[in-house]
Amino acid sequence: MRSRHLLAATAFALVAFAASVASAQPARIPEPYAETPPPPPGARYVWEPGHWHWDGVGWEWHRGHYVIRNVGWHEYVPGHWDQRGPHWVWIPAHWR
Repeated sequence: MRSRHLLAATAFALVAFAASVASAQPARIPEPYAETPPPPPGARYVWEPGHWHWDGVGWEWHRGHYVIRNVGWHEYVPGHWDQRGPHWVWIPAHWR
């Protein structure tokens, strides 16, 4: 009988833990704010759009800004959220 109570308590704890972990994951990403970029400071600058950042508790907006294109960098890939299985992963902006 004692082992049955221990098993039930363990099962309850696991379900409660799984529910708390699931709620910590963002369910969906909010729509981005519409930003109008100011004129670029120079010909080598590219606008990096703003994006939402998940801090583990809530969403925080990171405003867009200009980044400079270095020599040899040809294609700018904006940062974006990518769904991988049940989770969302932020892929930072980069050049290729």
